[in-house]
Amino acid sequence: MSGRIPHPGAQHPDQWREDLNPDTGAGQNRGQHTDGTQRRTLYDEKDLHRRFAGWNDADLKEVPLVPAGARLQQGATYIDLAAAQPQEFTARGDMSAEHRHCYVAKDAVDYERWNRLIDA
Repeated sequence: MSGRIPHPGAQHPDQWREDLNPDTGAGQNRGQHTDGTQRRTLYDEKDLHRRFAGWNDADLKEVPLVPAGARLQQGATYIDLAAAQPQEFTARGDMSAEHRHCYVAKDAVDYERWNRLIDA
């Protein structure tokens, strides 16, 4: 083996690479993109405080919300707290977090908080 690591689109000449691969990384789950801003949590979403009135601030701060515009991980379980009757769902590869939703990933919270979210 030559020891080379293939990169998507690297086989194309530089001048045509963007034309031939306009969405080079689309559909790949490479982890959360961080731009240095603090993550948004359930504590920051004041519209939901009434539903979670029994929760203390420390618990609310431990429930991270998926940032608006972020792609949901295919096959992962989420709940949309902005829905009137929140239910678990499994994300498809083409789904992303829209502004009017408040998605929480099941793997981002411990099981006790997750069960409390579902019961709320």
